[in-house]
Amino acid sequence: MSSLKTIHLPQGPLQYLDQGRGQPIVFVHGLLADHQLWLPLLPDLGQGVRCIFPNWPLGAHAKAMKPDADLSVPGVARLIADFIAALDLRDVTLVGNDSGGALVQMVCARHPERIGRAVLTTCDAYDVFPPPAFATLKWWGHVPGLAWVSAQLLHHVPVLRRLPIAFGDLTEGPLADDLIEHWLQPLRKDAGVRRDVRKFLRSVSTRFTEEAGFALQGFNRPVLLLWSTRCRHFPKRLAERLLSELPHAELQWVDSAGVFLSLEHAGQVADNIRRFHQENALQEQPEGKSCAI
Repeated sequence: MSSLKTIHLPQGPLQYLDQGRGQPIVFVHGLLADHQLWLPLLPDLGQGVRCIFPNWPLGAHAKAMKPDADLSVPGVARLIADFIAALDLRDVTLVGNDSGGALVQMVCARHPERIGRAVLTTCDAYDVFPPPAFATLKWWGHVPGLAWVSAQLLHHVPVLRRLPIAFGDLTEGPLADDLIEHWLQPLRKDAGVRRDVRKFLRSVSTRFTEEAGFALQGFNRPVLLLWSTRCRHFPKRLAERLLSELPHAELQWVDSAGVFLSLEHAGQVADNIRRFHQENALQEQPEGKSCAI
């Protein structure tokens, strides 16, 4: 496994893992996660693709961004587009999960120029951003010190991690404690990381996902929906609405109650991403157009 690279963008340093050669697939995790969310997919994604796993500034990133960086929801969508442009990636397959799926929708709606296709795996959409169980996270953005206190409690009282309002419902089986510790460490120890995630959480609103959903009715690229059948945070109705409103969407169900499908259903997720990427990469895609929000 290669070590992480660092690219310096106008918003600040961004670490990423870059694996393989071929047409690029860029992955977008959600809050309090990093590139390790996606690593189980690598063995099954196969040859002929370049998989790029950035650590987006969503609370588990080791390097804080610049103090003046725009890390609002639209700002992070812009950051994703800037990262893709800085690496000069084209015809990208953009994959998102959880709150990262909301960001993928916004990139496709606002900055589609380099996007060839998108994959949304069990994520925020429309009237769910964030899910009700995680609504208290928005207070991190408004109450100084709350993010630090929460991270310390999750570190020192491991039983709290299993609560539905923490990491408890994100997978069907328990998440590994060492992975949770890895994700919590930057939040516990770096004030700059806490500053970054607070900027994002202050701006979280269904206004952005509703607007993106409407704009994506004009998104003329293929979209694959990989969705849990029994997830209480992101119900099936979200996937069904996306399927009905996006012009070039397909839906594949995953028999799961979890959110982090890449950790527990890596083979099925990777097989579908590889198939979707290969089938659509062979087709000439129409030029992207901006879907104004």
